[in-house]
Amino acid sequence: MKPEQSHLPNKVNVAIIKYNAGNIYSVQCALKRLGIEPVVTDDKELLQKADKIIFPGQGEATQTMRYLKAQRLDELIVNLKQPVLGICIGMHLLCQFSEEGNVHCLGIFDAPVLKFHPEKQADKIPHMGWNTLTRLKSPLYNGISEGEFMYFVHSYYVPLNDYSIAQSEYIQPFCASMHKDNFYAAQFHPEKSGNAGERIVRNFIEL
Repeated sequence: MKPEQSHLPNKVNVAIIKYNAGNIYSVQCALKRLGIEPVVTDDKELLQKADKIIFPGQGEATQTMRYLKAQRLDELIVNLKQPVLGICIGMHLLCQFSEEGNVHCLGIFDAPVLKFHPEKQADKIPHMGWNTLTRLKSPLYNGISEGEFMYFVHSYYVPLNDYSIAQSEYIQPFCASMHKDNFYAAQFHPEKSGNAGERIVRNFIEL
């Protein structure tokens, strides 16, 4: 796939939720490559005014939920009306419950987050590296081919469910992406997935 050349309109107001998670910088860089200067913030007013919100990160579910509750960001996120994209742990925290620390999450998606259990010696945890997406069924994946490779890093997964809009497979098939109302989620890291991942970020901004 050739790199995207044109930039999105600068007037698109994109906010990245600031919380105690890593990997936010790479999402900033992905947006800047599209000509967007995102704001990284935990300010509730700024988040409510944003056109699009990205909820990214790498981290541990229990500590992250504790932080969100302390800042009352949990109440804010579940009431957002604009498109929201959760990435990696951002996807997990939009679910009902996570086995990582046995913590109740935000409950947008009625789905659990489960720990991978190796079935043979070759099964390494975390699942790390490039893997394919299949069964794509959302405008989020416009221009993305079945079997496209994305970059994953995770020890916990969401089983296939009624909200699934893409799946992948490691040890068993699992949900690679979900959609419900204005909430979207991706287990993989589009910001680290080359031109195809950049196309997904662009699709989200253009929703």
